Amino acid sequence: MVIAKNIHKYYGDVEVLKGVNLKINKGEIVAVVGPSGAGKTTLLQILGTLEKPSKKEHYNLEINGISLENLSEKKIASFRNRHIGYIFQFHQLLPEFTALENVCIPSFIGKKDKETTIAKATEILTFLGLKNRINHKPKELSGGEQQRVAVARALINNPSIILADEPSGNLDSSSAQSLHELFFELRNKFNQTFIIVTHNKELANMADRTLTMKDGIII
Repeated sequence: MVIAKNIHKYYGDVEVLKGVNLKINKGEIVAVVGPSGAGKTTLLQILGTLEKPSKKEHYNLEINGISLENLSEKKIASFRNRHIGYIFQFHQLLPEFTALENVCIPSFIGKKDKETTIAKATEILTFLGLKNRINHKPKELSGGEQQRVAVARALINNPSIILADEPSGNLDSSSAQSLHELFFELRNKFNQTFIIVTHNKELANMADRTLTMKDGIII
């Protein structure tokens, strides 16, 4: 599903990732933990094609059977839109759009049919318990509701993998617990694959596997 070999990342002379290797199977929920500065978010951004590994070292990055290292920027952007869903700590919803419109955006970028997209976005939001909130803008939603909208947005294109960076870090304990349970419900219903960077011990303990990073490597 996800295979990464010898992933290095340099920012100037600072080596943030020092040869990371990992393999994630379809339908797994994997937590990535470790101290701040260990390279967790950098690794997630590379897996999500938002950053590229440094080419000082030979590497391989493969997602859903597709090798990414030699793809053009345009092809990578298209791949990311079709195969990867991303959930940020601070939901990154566009404030001028409704919940429904925010969820539809990735499909519209992918030039999907408008009516089909709206119907699917409505279905996902309803599944997430937001049926009566779809026409509300982010400022009219609670923190937990905003994050559920972000989850719906990540799901809209049926991605091969969902990457989440501290998804519950900005939520109260009750909303965080609901979000964690939702991830497992989505995995069981849709066989979604999740890689979750987290400092939340409860979420890490719920995962199928936990990978610990320290000083730029998985230990």
